[in-house]
Amino acid sequence: MNWDDVRLFLAVARTGQLLAASRRLGVNHATLSRRVSTLEETLKTRLLVRRTNGCELTAEGEVFLRAAERMETEMLAAQSRIGRIDTAIAGTVRIGAPDGFGVSFLAPRLGRLTARHPELRIQLVPVPRSFSLSQREADIAITLERPEQGRLVSSKLTDYTLGLYASRAYIEENGAPETVEDLKRHRRVGYVEDLIFTASLNFTGEIMRSWDAGFEISSATGQTEAVRSGAGVGILHDYIARQYGELVRLLPDTAIRRAYWTTWHESTRDLVRVRTVVEFVQELVRDEHAIFL
Repeated sequence: MNWDDVRLFLAVARTGQLLAASRRLGVNHATLSRRVSTLEETLKTRLLVRRTNGCELTAEGEVFLRAAERMETEMLAAQSRIGRIDTAIAGTVRIGAPDGFGVSFLAPRLGRLTARHPELRIQLVPVPRSFSLSQREADIAITLERPEQGRLVSSKLTDYTLGLYASRAYIEENGAPETVEDLKRHRRVGYVEDLIFTASLNFTGEIMRSWDAGFEISSATGQTEAVRSGAGVGILHDYIARQYGELVRLLPDTAIRRAYWTTWHESTRDLVRVRTVVEFVQELVRDEHAIFL
């Protein structure tokens, strides 16, 4: 398999058009089309459906795209190690993040980065799960704990706090708890316990032995919406809950502290596109550090 053919395929997959890819690469349109066809013949499968208005990846093309991006990552890392420095801020960077941080903090802000670097494509995957960096499920992961194993590079992003909240409507109807013991008389919102992927998410045990929520949701943003609707008392991220005037902080002396870490694979530490995204996220958090604590 010719790596240069793979590189050309990546450009077509990212632009969605043969013509746009040929202009970006400075390669003749017909030559580019022929080289992608050669790659398909080598792989004995069809990677692209070519239409008059652009190209669409086939199912096999989607699978090969992920493999091609891993190949690209290793190739660029090898080039940087032997002195051919990767200087282009271009290509795809996938960020895996807890849904609260990903949806509420990163999603409204990452557009600034893509506006700054038009050749850079960001994939934000804000879901309540962990990501395998070694298997390239993500290029950068925002984690709740510092990884102890694997060829990973980690940097502490920020501490943050969580507290007890209820909606004003709920309090008007049910009153506000004045002690932790009072929480037993209130409806409670919490996590689906068997879907908690890290001990850091087991907040409830730090407040009361048995939270026993009547409404369990496997995402932080979902819990926030449930508490806003008046479903009960929940443990919410302060930096998210403060955005909503209808939420009231309860028992202010009861607080939980956690941290976010930025983690990426050692093999990608010299890639400019990955380093650019890491530094941008760190800059965002540094500039708005006060909202987290």
